[in-house]
Amino acid sequence: MKLGRWLAGKLMKELIIVSCQERKHKYNSGGNERIDIPNLLNRQFAVTKPDQVWCGDVTYIWTGSRWAYLAVVLDLFARKPVGWAMSFAPDSELTAKALQMAWELRGHPKQVMFHSDQGSHYTSRQYRQALWRYQMTQSISRRGNCWDNSPMERFFRSLKTEWVPTTGYQSFSTAQSAIIRYITHYYSDIRPHWYKGGLTPNESERLFREQSGRVANFS
Repeated sequence: MKLGRWLAGKLMKELIIVSCQERKHKYNSGGNERIDIPNLLNRQFAVTKPDQVWCGDVTYIWTGSRWAYLAVVLDLFARKPVGWAMSFAPDSELTAKALQMAWELRGHPKQVMFHSDQGSHYTSRQYRQALWRYQMTQSISRRGNCWDNSPMERFFRSLKTEWVPTTGYQSFSTAQSAIIRYITHYYSDIRPHWYKGGLTPNESERLFREQSGRVANFS
């Protein structure tokens, strides 16, 4: 017997069965402010040292009764997360908080290029002023081209497929603590990365510092 959509729906109704649907998510539309910032990075993701190029992006996490938003700053050299923040609003305050954390934890580096997509939380006046204070150069992906920021896409894909439960978390605090464990412990200190020859981000940066010290001693 062929089971069509109508018959399946009728049988499910009789048996009181409800299909499981993935929760739909929609970002709130941003403002209309338009700026002209070039794609300076231009997919040149292979950088030669830490704190040379950072990337940023925002994703969403289910936290029991509502969506929460996670902003992450990624150092391209070792693909290491260096700043992050979570809140219930995907705005410039969230992304600026993640940027501030990265800037402070990395010892106030200068001349860093920061790359992101064209989300309003990165093109707003508030965020551009933060980049100006930290003496960073801004680079923006082309509109509608996710591959221009593919390292961030890969990071969020790894987070959601390796760590975040398919049904999300029961609360904001549970989500926040679990994601911090993923970022600081599993992703940075345990998980091998094919991009760096199987090294973890922390190990990759440690070897860079050691090799840089040897070069300095020989010169």
